[in-house]
Amino acid sequence: MSAFLQKIGKPGRTALLAAPGVLFFFIFFVVPLASLFLLSLDKPTLGNASIQWLFDFRNFERFFSRSIYYEAAIRSAGLAALVSVIALILGYPLAYLIAKTTDVRRNTTLMILVLSAMQLDMVIRLFGLMVLMGDVGLINEFLRWLGLVGDEPLPLMYNFAGVVVGLVQFSLPFMILSLVGVIQGINPALEEAARSLGARRWQTFWKITIPLSMPGILAGLLLVFAISFSSYVVPTLMGGWKVVVLPIHIFQQVAELGKWQFGAAIAAIMFAISFLVMLIYQRAAIQASGGRI
Repeated sequence: MSAFLQKIGKPGRTALLAAPGVLFFFIFFVVPLASLFLLSLDKPTLGNASIQWLFDFRNFERFFSRSIYYEAAIRSAGLAALVSVIALILGYPLAYLIAKTTDVRRNTTLMILVLSAMQLDMVIRLFGLMVLMGDVGLINEFLRWLGLVGDEPLPLMYNFAGVVVGLVQFSLPFMILSLVGVIQGINPALEEAARSLGARRWQTFWKITIPLSMPGILAGLLLVFAISFSSYVVPTLMGGWKVVVLPIHIFQQVAELGKWQFGAAIAAIMFAISFLVMLIYQRAAIQASGGRI
């Protein structure tokens, strides 16, 4: 085997090692995605999921001609952007603490707390939130016991705020993990040099630490945005079908109405929006970091 690898040379070894991953990516991502795009261009046919090679743009015309669909796209993008910002605000201090903690036991404990949130299935975690935030949940019952609310409970669920809380709770560990490694990679000598030149702690943080951790911020924002933008379970359970986002429309069109072509068109538009937002994020981050990304 080693003689064979030496014979094919370094470029051949690289191609050989990359071949399984590339093949898997092509079969299970590129092919389904291309099929989805082709299906979205077919003539709307109820209950038919096969590609007919009929290039018809009526599915996209329907999406942009009805406000219920393009408003859902705006709502989905706005929700994902808001969740990304909140996750960054909540996750950066904890990631900074983990990265700067030198005590091995304390650092391990903090990492276990972050990773433990990812061990349970998302549905189980959301059911736990429902027990906490429901109309007769722990929060409302505690507030009733204190006499702060009456018979009308606080609307903590089945609204936009409930969906935001659910998405932040689910995506926060991904933001923290994206930031920890980057912050740990920042050379402490740079911060010490800034302090020795008279910079205050907050000046060092904003002028040195934040710019150098921009790659982790970018990665976390992109990851949280993608998770939130494509989430179906969280808006369904925490929003109670009242916060209608694009994944809910896709499910309704395909699973309930059998309109595969229109559901594929919504999915194609959703993919295009996500890809466009990622390009905008990357360009803005490159400019903010001085071209280091």
